[in-house]
Amino acid sequence: MSEAARETSCDWTVTGMDCGSCATKIKDAVARLPGVSGVEVGIMTERLRLTLDEAQTGRDKIEKTVRALGYQIAPRAAGAKKDFVLPDAHDGHDDDHATHEGHDHAGHDHGPKVTSAKRDDSGHGSPGHVHDDPADRGKRWYQTAKGKLVIFTALLLGAAWVIEYLAPEIGKWAFVAACLIGVAPVAQRAFAALRMGQPFTIESLMTIAAVGALFIDAAEEAALVVFLFAVGEVLEGVAAGKARDGIRALANLVPKTAQLVTGDITREVPAASLTIGQTVLVRPGDRIPADGEIVDGTSGVDESPVTGESVPKTRGPGDAVFAGAINTEAALRVKVTKGAEDNTIARIIRLVEEAEEARAPTERFIDRFSRWYMPAIVAVAALVIVVPPLAFGQPWDTWIYRGLALLLIGCPCALVISVPASIASAMSTGARRGLLMKGGAVIEAAAKVDVVTFDKTGTLTHGRPQVTDVVPFGSTTEAELLAVAAGVETGSSHPLAIAILNKAKDAGVSALLSQDAKALMGKGVVATVGGAAAYVSSPRYAMEHGGLDGFGLRQATIFEEDGKTAVAVFREKTPLGLIAMRDEPRADAKDAVRQLTAMGVTSVILTGDNPRTAAAIAGSLGLKFEADMMPEDKLAYIREIGTQGGVMMIGDGINDAPALKQASVGVAMGSGTDVALETADAAILRDRVTDIPATIRLSRAAMANIRQNVTIALGLKAVFLVTSVFGLTGLWIAILADTGATVLVTLNALRLLRFNPEREA
Repeated sequence: MSEAARETSCDWTVTGMDCGSCATKIKDAVARLPGVSGVEVGIMTERLRLTLDEAQTGRDKIEKTVRALGYQIAPRAAGAKKDFVLPDAHDGHDDDHATHEGHDHAGHDHGPKVTSAKRDDSGHGSPGHVHDDPADRGKRWYQTAKGKLVIFTALLLGAAWVIEYLAPEIGKWAFVAACLIGVAPVAQRAFAALRMGQPFTIESLMTIAAVGALFIDAAEEAALVVFLFAVGEVLEGVAAGKARDGIRALANLVPKTAQLVTGDITREVPAASLTIGQTVLVRPGDRIPADGEIVDGTSGVDESPVTGESVPKTRGPGDAVFAGAINTEAALRVKVTKGAEDNTIARIIRLVEEAEEARAPTERFIDRFSRWYMPAIVAVAALVIVVPPLAFGQPWDTWIYRGLALLLIGCPCALVISVPASIASAMSTGARRGLLMKGGAVIEAAAKVDVVTFDKTGTLTHGRPQVTDVVPFGSTTEAELLAVAAGVETGSSHPLAIAILNKAKDAGVSALLSQDAKALMGKGVVATVGGAAAYVSSPRYAMEHGGLDGFGLRQATIFEEDGKTAVAVFREKTPLGLIAMRDEPRADAKDAVRQLTAMGVTSVILTGDNPRTAAAIAGSLGLKFEADMMPEDKLAYIREIGTQGGVMMIGDGINDAPALKQASVGVAMGSGTDVALETADAAILRDRVTDIPATIRLSRAAMANIRQNVTIALGLKAVFLVTSVFGLTGLWIAILADTGATVLVTLNALRLLRFNPEREA
């Protein structure tokens, strides 16, 4: 068996992490084991994922290593990897859909395909910290393991003070005992980390500082520092728990049970057991238990838990509904279309969890910085201890004390947690409003966007064009024209094709039988209809191939000047007629462009439509446009302007994949579709164009919050570094500077949970 065949992907949940250096410590400890590779650790999501050759190291060894560092670890629930059914996205299909110059039959969706989506199951931990057990979740702080340790160390410290008051001659030894008992569990984990090749941890520095203080006769302060350390641990745990609550709350949106309808019988079953094709009853006031389609009933559906849309929408038979949405008025029967592991809420949770893998460049830089920051502080502390006494004859006790204080400033917890805490809060805020971004790298890129390029159809417009004019030529009747056009478009899911098929259906015209349909390089579609080739294409292509005369071209121009999209229908050298369609702009498109302009962002339409139609739409919205663009033209345009600054591309998440990938940030608009959640860098669930400026606004707020956090973390360290060297602050202030900074940056990050990205500054 090959080495690759022996390797398996393993996933665990690691609980109790609350400080910024945790992920690095667990990652380094586990990565040292033989047969381990691809280690990914997530701080906010408490996840550990790695690739393991179990012939060299067993899973139990991984778990033992993590537990030795002071964490709880358990295998992650099954289903870490899942195959998702995504719409087929063929090459050559123009994302714009606005004209048959972008209407490429090869791009139509003719069937599903299965694609594997990889999950990130990473964890979080820090050696030596007294970490909480999963059973501690939901408890008050004093009921948790950390809280009990605080109470215990407080009692020890209090007892020492009482003893010192009653018997001063033995008071010192009471503080020594309180310090040693309190620091024992910290020292135990420090030694565990040391054995794993990690000498520079907050636990090791804490142990050295406490024991060192005892040797210079500062027992009372040493005991106080141990107590404050335990208090800081509790505060860090509470703050980190609040930062994770937003992610955990998403899982609670889906009800635990559902009313399954089987014939005339309705029975309660676990919502997680529902399978595709089953029918559930959703009573007024109930949450919908699965993504599905209404088969009976009409009611108002409150989708705010999923998309943030505050006004309930009326939904009836045939309409899609989300798991977690609330039925407000009348009973509904809903056919399940996605399993529990695949519903919209589950996908959002996975996206938020997986996002930690896509770390922001700022976060990667801070990680590198923190790796030499702590050793550097230790070196400085050593110099502070030895240089003044040896070089200048200063008293050893004074400078040992100051050096020990410096050691306590050496932990980079606050600095390392500053970025992931802000990113997690921003993503949670976005998820509640239907704004999904795949990680810190996307958020940082979105904050730097200078240009937003829009696909037109389905983005700035509703993506549901309707036929407005049918103009047959010569002896061709309107019914004959529609029958041929519908025959060519049969089987296509393209918006223009659907408009033609709907028009034929409404007119009572049956599509002619067709076969061998194929694309014409983005210019249109040809198929064998009634035994002969028939074309539905752009007017330009038709002119070039004898399918449109001068009169027809003038008529097509008139349609285009009215903002309509015209397609020509013809057989070999025989024009049959024109069909004109219009797709109205979304109501909020103009306001979105105005908001982007106010934010200093330029907006551009990239469309395969002709310049006249593009100008009509762009003029009404007040933005620039580039017309007659093939997919490769859009790619080249984005690549060119990308050299001048950040570019965001907005599309439907299916087509124009090269352009979406080329952009700094590719955004898919779609109400929770598979593609919207699985492909682009970000997704807009509510189909609101104004959510584009909201996404940029949220990203900018997140980056501002990160800058504030880094300033707090480094600023406090710098201040107390100087004051400790000059003897202005002591050990207990130093430990407060460490844990206090961590708590401050976490609480500052939590402010993003209340940020409203829809509010204009």
